[in-house]
Formats: sequence, structure tokens, C-alpha cells
Amino acid sequence: MYDLVIIGAGPSGLNCAIAAIKAGLSYVVLEKGVLVNSIYHFPTNMTFFSTSKNLEVGEVPFISHVDKPTRKEALEYYRRLVEFYQIDIQYKQQVKKLSQTDEGLQIRSSDKTYKAKHVVVATGFYDQANMLDVPGEHLAKVKHYYDDAHPYIGMNIAIVGAANSACDVALETWQKGAKVTMVIRGATLYKKVKYWILPNIENRIKEGSIKAYFNAQIKQINETSIDIEQNNQTITIPNDYVLAMTGYHPDYDFLSSIGITLDKETNIPTFNPDTLESNVSSIYLAGVVLGGNLTSKYFIENTREQGEKIISSIQAKQA
Repeated sequence: MYDLVIIGAGPSGLNCAIAAIKAGLSYVVLEKGVLVNSIYHFPTNMTFFSTSKNLEVGEVPFISHVDKPTRKEALEYYRRLVEFYQIDIQYKQQVKKLSQTDEGLQIRSSDKTYKAKHVVVATGFYDQANMLDVPGEHLAKVKHYYDDAHPYIGMNIAIVGAANSACDVALETWQKGAKVTMVIRGATLYKKVKYWILPNIENRIKEGSIKAYFNAQIKQINETSIDIEQNNQTITIPNDYVLAMTGYHPDYDFLSSIGITLDKETNIPTFNPDTLESNVSSIYLAGVVLGGNLTSKYFIENTREQGEKIISSIQAKQA
């Protein structure tokens, strides 16, 4: 019987684990993938918007070679963080069911059962892509995650989206030799695109190096082409790959399955802002999962104090 089971070994989960260690609570972290699984699956050459100092967890310095750290540096930092605190992480443990028993909470994974007095759900949102819901989306050429530009050299690629990820991918693949078309639902690019990216992508579109269809959306994906609808007209263009940079969302089905209620419009889960305890007693929420559809509301920088807040609540209950 653990004092605390933490679901998810991302920055928020690690933060909660460190707070539990400092408080002397028994705990375990369950991770279905790898350490900081979302960051591991970020684009290979990604650079964080934040400084390394703002990404620090557990009072362990994050030393970066430049002001804005890279994905590679972040992976190394979190490996060292786990080593420093000797955080107990059980990998390949995807939680299948979480239920209340007379003794407390029971957490079942694919091959093990854990018991705990309290649970923190820190599962993020990167595993759940926002789908296009158009014919042909099942084709292998459609990607909802981007890794590296190399496979797209010389290819006709369509990038769906207008925010940071879409603009980053458009520029990187174009620079490496891809023939890039952006399909953008609105009339403009997202105005909060990184300040060092926005002028670059706007100039590439203006000069015609990157083709952009505004007020448009993909209606159908074919083996060698895509159909775009713009101004009530259908435009068919050659296509080898579709990179749908349309964002992600928390696992609402899992949250609902454990009894957490969600707002009908925003899918924000019900929780106490002072303790981060959900509407289900002894189940807490941490990290970006708190934001529902508002996936830009929470990030590493503004969730670093959540671990201490949760542990303080647990200690108050046990006092």
C-alpha cells in the first residue's frame, strides 16, 4: 500500500515524485512509455521556447549551452534528475483501470496491480492527437507527429495548422528541400507563433517559397494527392505526405472512466485549485491534463509548484 501512485513520468510526474521523496512518503511512478515520453517524441531538432532555468525541477540546475535548450539537452537533464533523486519509476506500466476499494485505490496495469492511498494523474496530452476526420486519414502517408526533415526531402508535403509546430515544421522541411504547402483553416497564421519564427514563415509565404492556402481545409486525402476546399471550391494538388500539426488533447476517456467530471464545453476536469484534488476523493491532477482543451494554459514553467501543493494536501489528510 503506497501513500501515493503517480501516473506519468513527465516533468509534472517527476515533480510530484520529488515532493513525495522530500516528505518521506512511499510512492511509485507508473509510466507506459519512456522517461518524459512526450519530450522524447518531440521533433529531433526542437528548441524550447523557455530558458533552461524555467524548466528546472526539484532545485536541480539545468545547464544548457545556449539560452533556449534543445530536446536533447532536456532528455539528458531529466535522466540526471531521476538519477540524482533515485526516483522509483516502473516502465511499461500503462494504467488500464483505477478503482476505489475498501482499502483505498487500486491501480491495474497490463500485468500488475498497485494499491495506494492517493493517486496523481499526470498523463499530459501528447499521446492523443486531434484528428482531421476526413477520408483517407488512415493512409500511412498521414502523420500527426513530426520527427525529422530527412524523409521529406524532394517530396510534396502538406502541413495542416498555423501555430508553432506547423510553422516550425514548414520551415525546417522547406530548408531541407521539401516542397511545402500549408493548409490553414483561418485567415492568418497564429499571432503567438514564436517571435523569431513568425517573420521568417511570413516572408517565405509572401515570396512563394512556401505555398499557403488560408481559409481552407483538407476534404480528402488520396494516395498521390489531396483535395483542399477553399472559398467553396475544391483544389486538388499533388501530395506525398500530410503532416497534421493540429494539436493534441488529454485522454478524456480515461479521466471519465475513473469518475472525474469534465466541463461540457472545455473538457476541463473538475478539481480544487487549492489542492489539485479532483472531484474523486484522493485522486489528484497535475500538469497539462488540468487544462482540458486549453492545452496552452499549463506547461512546465507554471506547474512546477504543483507537486508541493499536492503533497501538502496529502500530508494534511494524514495528520
